[in-house]
Amino acid sequence: MPKMKTNSGSKKRFTLTGTGKIKRKHAFHSHILTKKSKKRKRNLCYSTLVHPADENQVRELLAMK
Repeated sequence: MPKMKTNSGSKKRFTLTGTGKIKRKHAFHSHILTKKSKKRKRNLCYSTLVHPADENQVRELLAMK
């Protein structure tokens, strides 16, 4: 059976933490920032973890078990 290929879009968007969780960035922080409040933009700049409900799907895209 051939090796599973990693989805190249997802390997640019997700990183693994030391404990094996998947880190992601927030959306809506790249443009049209004038109408967004300072607090909203500040909170969007921090990275967060992928929700457990979506974790299996992201692991599949990253060709992980």
